[in-house]
Amino acid sequence: MLIGPYEGIDLRTLALIAILFVVAESISTVVLTGVKAGISPSSAVSLAAVVLVGPVGAAVVGFASCFSIRRQNLVKRAFNGAQFALAAYAAGHVYLLLGGTVGEPGREDFPALVLPYVAAVLTHSLVNSALIAALMWTLGAVRAGGPRGRFHWRPLMAVELSSMGYQMLGLAIAAIWGGLGLIAPLLVLLPLFIARWTFAQQLGEARAHEATLATLCQAVETKDYYTRGHCMRVAEGAAMIARELGMSAERVQKIRYAGMLHDIGKLGVPTKVLQKNGRLTDDEYAAIKLHPTRGYEIVREISFLDEALAGIRHHHERLDGRGYPMGLVGMEIPESARIISVADVFDCLTSTRSYRKAWSADEAITELRACAGTQFDPRMVEALVRAVEREGWETPDIAEPPGGCYGVKAAEESDAHAAEAAQAAAEEVPVVAEAIADSEDPAASAEAVTGGRDR
Repeated sequence: MLIGPYEGIDLRTLALIAILFVVAESISTVVLTGVKAGISPSSAVSLAAVVLVGPVGAAVVGFASCFSIRRQNLVKRAFNGAQFALAAYAAGHVYLLLGGTVGEPGREDFPALVLPYVAAVLTHSLVNSALIAALMWTLGAVRAGGPRGRFHWRPLMAVELSSMGYQMLGLAIAAIWGGLGLIAPLLVLLPLFIARWTFAQQLGEARAHEATLATLCQAVETKDYYTRGHCMRVAEGAAMIARELGMSAERVQKIRYAGMLHDIGKLGVPTKVLQKNGRLTDDEYAAIKLHPTRGYEIVREISFLDEALAGIRHHHERLDGRGYPMGLVGMEIPESARIISVADVFDCLTSTRSYRKAWSADEAITELRACAGTQFDPRMVEALVRAVEREGWETPDIAEPPGGCYGVKAAEESDAHAAEAAQAAAEEVPVVAEAIADSEDPAASAEAVTGGRDR
């Protein structure tokens, strides 16, 4: 039967479950701020409704999501309600098709009831994920055969798997409903409510940490107009590499922190040195080379940074041992630092600076590959390439700064300074890739950006 069946629906049970669903849905915990995805105990209530009141009743309970106590507009409420209703309805029919019975289950119904219920959970998750994917497609967040922008599927799927864990508790709610009634879900979900509260506190603390680090980033970037947004872009690029390498969510977050703070040591570098267009003097270059160590000293007492500290201190090391501050060689360089190094140079090359114009993403990738094995870890370079090909990369739009610094005249002056800087860089630090020596803009090589005399 396409619509129905209506047998076995107890209106009192339906009303109580619907109220409980609304309450549970109103206290969901957001765990992915970028896509505003979260988990809540409501999924357990929805699957309990499949057993207690059947597919139609479960659909009604799911649609009650429209009345959750949240700050949502009418369109979002309608989508959420329809999403829960369709997922619960489909799950209910799969449950019946595999031999599940509607109503309060007794001892004799187990373990036969488990298989239909597990199938219902899988169906609910599948329909829910399909509807979210359709929404993302409609909003333009994903496109078949092309870059998917900044939308990350892996964390979202992790949230869906966590939600399935909640859904399995629905069978426990249904099993004890007959003896305890409304108290049944409270006994099952109370520990989850407590865990949710604890998780919310941790999430709030993590947000406070990130806000603090973002403020430190802004403090660095106010010293140089052309690096505004650089720290956050490096953080995002580093996170892309870490995810591509299959790192855990916790490690990815630490790598992001390292990207955000990798240039914090520039707070100790004179502003006139950071904004200088031409060749740096020996003293100025020495001041620039001190910024990784100074950055480490500034933030080393921040305990939650952990692995990020090594990334901050060693992100200017090179595989061939010609980097700074310690001249580490190969795998002596911490993994976090090897990741930050690639993300840092990639953003530098694709951004306009006071001493040169931006490269395209393809040109920057070509340069990174040319320097892989000597300056960069090839594994990190290829991970970035795969991530950029899949997710895309937004190059920053740099407007002319107050007072004018990069107009037509300034551009001509920048080219002259770049040529001078290239000659100086060649004298002090030989260029790794021979192709750079024959390029039209030799001053902007990856080595010149991070290790040459111009920067």
